[in-house]
Amino acid sequence: MSVNAKPLPPINPDTQPFWDGCAQGRLLLQRCGDCGHLQFYPRMLCAACGSRTLDWAESCGRGTVKTFTIIRRAVSAAFEPDVPYVVALVELEEGPTLMSNIIGCDPAVVAIGQPVRVTFETRAESVAVPQFEPMP
Repeated sequence: MSVNAKPLPPINPDTQPFWDGCAQGRLLLQRCGDCGHLQFYPRMLCAACGSRTLDWAESCGRGTVKTFTIIRRAVSAAFEPDVPYVVALVELEEGPTLMSNIIGCDPAVVAIGQPVRVTFETRAESVAVPQFEPMP
């Protein structure tokens, strides 16, 4: 990895379908086949009922900013070009919450409750990371 390359996410058998979806421009959530619970982050068991009967459902990709912070000092050289940038918890319309960045706007205009939609940042040939941008 070059000094300015952003890190790649850890990919394992439990998360591979999620990252494959991201590479295709699709935000996938795990869905329990027994109780219907939708969850994020990917894991072996349903967080609601403990079932191992999990499959994947595509999210609509829309959500709202639940909370956020503005990063003004990069955590590494790879993120220096992005400073200042927003790290936020985004609550998806389907219910799960995930941590991501809000991009495509001045960080000073990001607000709790702001509607956002998913977009993807390509980090490697077959790896894309979900990011969110304000909805028009």
